[in-house]
Amino acid sequence: VVITAGLTAIAAVYLLNLPWLEATLLGVVVSSTDAAAVFFLLRAGGLHLERRTNATLEIESGSNDPMAIFLTLALTAWIAGAETTEPWLLALQLSWAVGAGLVAGYLGGRLMVWTLNTFDMPPGLHPWLALAGAVALFAITNLVLGSGYLAVYLAGIVVANRPMRARSEVLAVQDAATWFAQLVMFLLLGLLAAPEKLLDVLWPSLGVAAFLMFVARPAAVFACLSPFGYRREEVAFIAWTGLRGAVGIFLASIPLLAGLPNATLYFNVAFVVVFASLVVQGWSLRRAAYWFEVAVPRADPNTRRIQLDLPGQLEYDMVGYRIAAGSAVLRGAPLPGRVRLAMVVREGRVLLPDDAGELQANDYAYVLAPTGQAPRLDWLFAEGTDARLAEQDLFGSFILPGDVPLGELASFYGLQIPDRFAHATAAQLFDERFDEQPQIGDRLALGKAVMVVRSLKDDRVAQVGLKFTGVGERLIGGR
Repeated sequence: VVITAGLTAIAAVYLLNLPWLEATLLGVVVSSTDAAAVFFLLRAGGLHLERRTNATLEIESGSNDPMAIFLTLALTAWIAGAETTEPWLLALQLSWAVGAGLVAGYLGGRLMVWTLNTFDMPPGLHPWLALAGAVALFAITNLVLGSGYLAVYLAGIVVANRPMRARSEVLAVQDAATWFAQLVMFLLLGLLAAPEKLLDVLWPSLGVAAFLMFVARPAAVFACLSPFGYRREEVAFIAWTGLRGAVGIFLASIPLLAGLPNATLYFNVAFVVVFASLVVQGWSLRRAAYWFEVAVPRADPNTRRIQLDLPGQLEYDMVGYRIAAGSAVLRGAPLPGRVRLAMVVREGRVLLPDDAGELQANDYAYVLAPTGQAPRLDWLFAEGTDARLAEQDLFGSFILPGDVPLGELASFYGLQIPDRFAHATAAQLFDERFDEQPQIGDRLALGKAVMVVRSLKDDRVAQVGLKFTGVGERLIGGR
């Protein structure tokens, strides 16, 4: 955010004739990537990215908002003359805000998980308790001059990565709340924007937008990612995926509410920048993913999953599927070892597994699955073509016997394995890592590839799948 804002300020000074401090404020306003806009466009286009690229975008787009908000508030107060802040004091305030936000976010997230799992409430109240907890955490963190936005963001990460009651209901309500917040932001944009005034700053604003997209953002991304060994294609795609959205609108409204002299100018410029970013970068996002070779050629299986919360049980979920004709489970694919068939609904009758016998097309199968593992079951119940694609995505394109020598495998594909397993087999490696109890779907990372248990025989690994993490499962070198 700091690098992007500083570089964008240069363009604002020369294109809009703003003083350096005001140009920096404008740079901060338009510097933050909108996470909701980025991942909405990715989901809407059915686009899947390489794991590292996707994770980097998630962290970057989610964590830069607190910094942008803090700098916007600080610079707005500085320009308004509400306080005369020395640079060293501003740095101290920023350090405190970040530190307090991190501590409050972690502790608040743990408290929310404990509260959701401890108190018995009607199922419909869990999502609203989580939402109320986020609002309360935001307020309390701000009271101690910490970054409430950073605290809420970190709390969300903590909650999402721990077993929790009513997870699917909480996610559904949070998703709806996100959409509602974005609608309010764009409504605010429409109410505050004056089309006749936009024409006065249209061309300079487009110049700022172009400088931001083609110079400032790429330079900032390159400076931040180049020390970590990212491929040039990854850096280029992340640089291009700096979409502006509702966050920019919110930040532009802060100087407006504070009554700064050029607040209307900031807002109008932000309007043009957001619009240009969504049109140019948003329209080309899918093409860019394939152009820079960070898109994973994978389609989501065409299956509908029903996920139910089990009262008093955090380790397992009840997951229901309609069994499609030609699905893998009908062709003999076994359920993973930690998954158990609980019941079958056939022609309106509820049957226990022993009474149901062989599963049939159009049955509804309900299974007990470890929490968080439900998406890995989709390939079993999807329609024929989708099932094969999803199976390949889960296990990889290469099927190998469990007794394949790891040393030869590592030498041929350039994999990384522990030295003591150079003369062992894949089955022995899984036995070592999973306490002699490997299950279908268990996986181990071997450098640029992942080895997945594909089938078992007499509780030993009979087949493994080899899945490469690069685009198109590149076998040699990676770029």
